[in-house]
Amino acid sequence: MTQHAKKRPALLGAFLGMTATLAVVVGLGVIAGSGAAAGGAPSNTSAPTISGTAQVGKTLTADPGKWSGTTPITFTYQWQRCGRDGDGCSNINDHGRHHTVTSADVGNTVRVVVTAKNSDGTATAASAPTAVVAAPAAPANSAVPTISGSAQIGQTLTVNNGTWSGPGTITFSYQWLRCDQNGGSCAAITGATGNSYKLTSADVGHSLRVRVTAKNDNGSTSATTVPTAVVSSSANGCTIGASGTIAAASINAPARLSVSQMQFSPSILSHSTRQFVARFRVTACNGNPVQGALVYATGVPFHQLNNAPEATTDANGWATVSFQMMSGYPASPHQQLLAMFVRARKPGGSLLGGVSTRRLVSVPVR
Repeated sequence: MTQHAKKRPALLGAFLGMTATLAVVVGLGVIAGSGAAAGGAPSNTSAPTISGTAQVGKTLTADPGKWSGTTPITFTYQWQRCGRDGDGCSNINDHGRHHTVTSADVGNTVRVVVTAKNSDGTATAASAPTAVVAAPAAPANSAVPTISGSAQIGQTLTVNNGTWSGPGTITFSYQWLRCDQNGGSCAAITGATGNSYKLTSADVGHSLRVRVTAKNDNGSTSATTVPTAVVSSSANGCTIGASGTIAAASINAPARLSVSQMQFSPSILSHSTRQFVARFRVTACNGNPVQGALVYATGVPFHQLNNAPEATTDANGWATVSFQMMSGYPASPHQQLLAMFVRARKPGGSLLGGVSTRRLVSVPVR
């Protein structure tokens, strides 16, 4: 056999071996292709979900969930209205990914049915129902607004909104009201629409309230504070901004009267003096003269001067008291001073409390 004849069977065997190997490879490719094609019709692996708030006017959005199967997979949506427990569902005319909640949904739940489709078929899956759709609700007040600050002219009052509940964002507006002393017969104060208000002379003798209005997308609700104390024109017992002569009746605690000056005639007493006149000046509230205060004075020890009646201060704050010497004067042959007890008080006020004041003074004796 020639050398060429020996090579032919070897080449044939090699060719047949390569053909067999190629057949196996090709066969594996078919198997692999069949496996991919075997993805088949869609199958839901994670249920659809709904996001959004179940309230009238709000928008709900569907998520199709997760699916397996031959791709591509397309989705369509069917929204349904169900009972409070999620049963008894029926289709509504809404087929997109979004559903705007309407008044027809109130008292019910809503769900979405997703249909998945590919070249191998279709399948459906439903979401869980939403919460029961609530009727549109305006804000509700559970703790009334309050006012802080001192009810005195020139002071600033501030309102606290109180406590409110309701869906969506709540905004607030204000109207200050000027009322009678009992909080009734209220009228709106022009321009007073902020959450704070500075008291003016027009408010003196009145109480104030604030009407707070809370608003959301569904409407508005108002609540009014309790009235403040009656607005006073004084601070620390004194009329704010008072200057010049002030009336004793307008002074209240914790302010106090003061016996700030005195004059005697004669200015120096002798042992033979039988009468003299004393003048006392009463002031208060940053040194303003007080008109209408009652001043009482007597000698110490007693029985030196007669018991003179109370004298009333004039427009300049001065009260004049005239004395007669009694048998007890002089108290001793060597007396050099006549001590005097002086008291100033508000008419009708306490002798020992309130705005009254007391002072010891003395007159030289030669």
